[in-house]
Amino acid sequence: MNYVNGAWLEGSSNTMNVVFNPATGETLAEINLASASEVNVAVAAAAAAFPAWRQTPPEDRIQYLFRFRNALEAHFDEIARLTTLENGKTLTESRAELRRGIENVEVACGIPTLMQGYNLEDVASGIDEMMIRQPLGVVAAITPFNFPAMIPLWFLPYALACGNCFILKPSERVPLTAKKLMELLESTGLPPGVAGMVTGAKPAVDALLDHPAVRAISFVGSTSVAKYIYARGAETGKRVQCQGGAKNHVVILPDADFDTTSRIVGDSAFGCAGQRCLAVSVAIAVGEARKPFEDRIVNLAAHLKVGNGLEPGIEMGPVISPASKSRIEKLLDQGIHAGAKALLDGRKSPVNGGNGSFLKPTVITGVGMESDLSRTEIFGPVLTVEPAADLDQAIAMVSQNPYGNAASIFTSSGAAARKFRYQVPTGNVGVNIGVAAPMAYFPFSGWKDSFLGVLHGQGRDAVEFYTDKKVVIERWPKEWSRKF
Repeated sequence: MNYVNGAWLEGSSNTMNVVFNPATGETLAEINLASASEVNVAVAAAAAAFPAWRQTPPEDRIQYLFRFRNALEAHFDEIARLTTLENGKTLTESRAELRRGIENVEVACGIPTLMQGYNLEDVASGIDEMMIRQPLGVVAAITPFNFPAMIPLWFLPYALACGNCFILKPSERVPLTAKKLMELLESTGLPPGVAGMVTGAKPAVDALLDHPAVRAISFVGSTSVAKYIYARGAETGKRVQCQGGAKNHVVILPDADFDTTSRIVGDSAFGCAGQRCLAVSVAIAVGEARKPFEDRIVNLAAHLKVGNGLEPGIEMGPVISPASKSRIEKLLDQGIHAGAKALLDGRKSPVNGGNGSFLKPTVITGVGMESDLSRTEIFGPVLTVEPAADLDQAIAMVSQNPYGNAASIFTSSGAAARKFRYQVPTGNVGVNIGVAAPMAYFPFSGWKDSFLGVLHGQGRDAVEFYTDKKVVIERWPKEWSRKF
């Protein structure tokens, strides 16, 4: 299931991939994964399409994006349903995801302004200087299973608008949403080769990393894989941006509104079954906040409706696979064996509906900030609650974690909020916000082990990432002023 040079082709690697519905266990599709040689064909097609696409004026390039945006809107519910089928999240969550993706298409439509350079006359007598931006060439994105629609749209619109040719390598667990996106992009009349897709596993990734014509790689996934991709891509001289894992903290002060805070934190921790890089993993309750927060968050989590995301009223779907469910359960076993206490144990609560990879929300405490579990991205519907004596200790607890994706604070104190945002070492910060997800015109930031690179996805960072700067210095004299 590859889209190469304007045509849909089946993979020929003889490595069969089965796409499952995680809520039911049923098979949605069976596809042959792309081989390295097929990736090379896709890159060659993109490289061949690049000269003409680069010369297409930005104003003309964005007309395809305007049509793409309209096609996404016209097929909005169809795409959301596909996302729920192959990922498991609720329809409400799938719709929200797609909406954030469409916002990136809309921002990229402003590329005639965003891509502008700058100039200065008379940097010396009769000499002018300017900086212009030019596209890189062929670029690629390797995207994860947890946001099949949104994350490809962090990259694709900006890459195309800047004049690059783009290849998407979606997670082989959720290729159906990506296929639909490419079909809609194809319907805009985009020239063949300008955008392509290869559905593959590690051989496909390595082929993209090693191909000399691929100038830049974008990646979202685990930190271990991010480090591999960053090192291998940079070794071959590529521009690389890698969004890695996370262990996000939220600090609750005693002056917070506990009812509202608990609902917001619950949405953050258990939304998308905890399978998002901005999900709250650890709630740090300061001083007297611990008891009222624990009581409320446990009660909220216990009453969440878990089931098939296509059914009305469902508030949380399954995790992505039986293997993921087993991994989460083993991590919880290890933590509890090491002394953690389960205030609510989602492993022991069956979900009606059969064969899905369901886990109900779990709330644990007593993990300890030095334990392996406190440093492991669980990536499931698990929230740890830990106490802190004061805000200083809470910030110190956040700071000692190796990840730096996001952190939030809940308080009615402006002074406390300012101190938190000033000191906390994370790239995304929320104040009375549970999921500090930047809008499309801001960069999706991340620090420490949560990001490798310099320029992030979205907004101006994306334009910087997908363009080279060229400085031009000109003299057009009637008479030469320089004397030798």
